Amino acid sequence: MITFEYKARDSSGKLQQGTMGADSESAVAIRLKEMGYLPIDISPAQEKLKFLPFFNKWERVSFSELNLFTRQLFTLQKAGLPLLGSLGALKEQSSTQILKGIIDHIIRDIQAGAKLSDALAKHPQVFNTLYVNMIKAGEAGGRLAEVLERLATLGEHEEMIRMRIQAAMRYPLIVVVAIMIGFLVLITIVVPRFEKLYSQFSTALPLPTQILLGINYTITHFWWLLIIGMYLLFLLFRKFTITSEGRWWWDQLKLKVPVFGPLFLKLCMSRFGRITGTLLQSGVPILQILDLVAEGIGNAVIAKTIRNIKTSVNKGNGMREPMKMSGLFPPLVVQMVSVGEESGKLDELLLHVSDYYDSQVDYTIKNLVSLIEPILIFILGIAVLFMALGIFLPMWSLMDLFKK
Repeated sequence: MITFEYKARDSSGKLQQGTMGADSESAVAIRLKEMGYLPIDISPAQEKLKFLPFFNKWERVSFSELNLFTRQLFTLQKAGLPLLGSLGALKEQSSTQILKGIIDHIIRDIQAGAKLSDALAKHPQVFNTLYVNMIKAGEAGGRLAEVLERLATLGEHEEMIRMRIQAAMRYPLIVVVAIMIGFLVLITIVVPRFEKLYSQFSTALPLPTQILLGINYTITHFWWLLIIGMYLLFLLFRKFTITSEGRWWWDQLKLKVPVFGPLFLKLCMSRFGRITGTLLQSGVPILQILDLVAEGIGNAVIAKTIRNIKTSVNKGNGMREPMKMSGLFPPLVVQMVSVGEESGKLDELLLHVSDYYDSQVDYTIKNLVSLIEPILIFILGIAVLFMALGIFLPMWSLMDLFKK
């Protein structure tokens, strides 16, 4: 099937333009006549977004923009506007060219006969698998507006947590950046001046000073090699974490990092409960839900646990035992899920599980600075001690030399 662009006049003589999928131009003309249009021009559509993947490398649709798009689309659908009209209005008021282009592409696909979920699936860099499958479930059940509302709620919940974490991380980042800037200033400006002074005497320099001088020499003479080396290490790390073994190792390590590991686990558990409960309310089958959550949870270790839950559910054994065996879920949460399965209110109790973890996440985020502070103080103390020893030890040695 080929996509054609057409221009036609309706019964009142008004010009109509759009796209349509068909096998030939004559098929488009026949279909337009059946719609009561008089064809004026029909030609193969030119792909306007052929450079979109290139621009996507430099410009992305932000999480907040996607949430705003979903919320506005839900509002327009709830008001009873046609889907194409809603998308057209969102395209006109879009503030970014990349999102405007994507919406335009979606409109063209729908005009050519595609479903909304199929049109969204062509843009995985914006609409992930979970988003597309929830839209597909809404289309199948005739509850698109309801699903859009739940997607908007999910997205806004994720955005709120991200903003809280970013706000809590500002102070630690400022401290780390200040340490790095102070160290670079010391290495590139202060140490060279002391080196000229020390070179006038034959006394042996202390080890901390020799290390600082060595770092200074490396940075001033081989800075380009350091940049290349860091870039290559970054590429190797990314390539390693793409593999199944590397991803497993990295995801397992993230769960074991002090302070951030437990926080990351709570975030994943909250996401598991909220997404699973929301999809159950949207009418998606539980086995399909567990597949979607395993793909979108963002951690291979937790994804394996969810697949074990799916295997247990598929055998008719329920979710309780694999959740208990994993050691990731507290006994209270396991008990709530067990009660939900027995009472037929699993979706409601999973949302309660998400609320439980949300409260734990909020508590951790509020106390994040106080939890990180001892680590920062230790790192700052070690850095200051090392720099002080590197500067003052040779000065004390020179003072002893002058006294002699």
